[in-house]
Amino acid sequence: MSISEAESAVMSVLWDSAPRTSEEILAVLSQSHGWQEGTVKSLLNRLLKKQAVKADRDGKRYLYSPLLERADYVSEESAGLLDRLFDGRVAPLVAHFSHHRKLSKKDIAELRQLLDKLDD
Repeated sequence: MSISEAESAVMSVLWDSAPRTSEEILAVLSQSHGWQEGTVKSLLNRLLKKQAVKADRDGKRYLYSPLLERADYVSEESAGLLDRLFDGRVAPLVAHFSHHRKLSKKDIAELRQLLDKLDD
């Protein structure tokens, strides 16, 4: 399933806490993105069509909940990034960040720990 950057912002709100009304989602996204009600409702409708979220009627309003799990989304997006930019390989990705000094000492230590675990 293809989720746009704007749609992922809506999903993030729902992954943090669901179910939520469109008004609750708008309250979060209007502060962080400056979005208006129409934008949020349009994004919710797109996510409904993609079956990434569901809407349950609660009186006169709808409560939105994610159907797509965050872990599944992250896994799919990560694989897509690796495939598009690094021929599906992790080492060139890490090399890219190391060459551009985007790895902190903490990042390097965590990578070493991960590699040690993979060796065992």
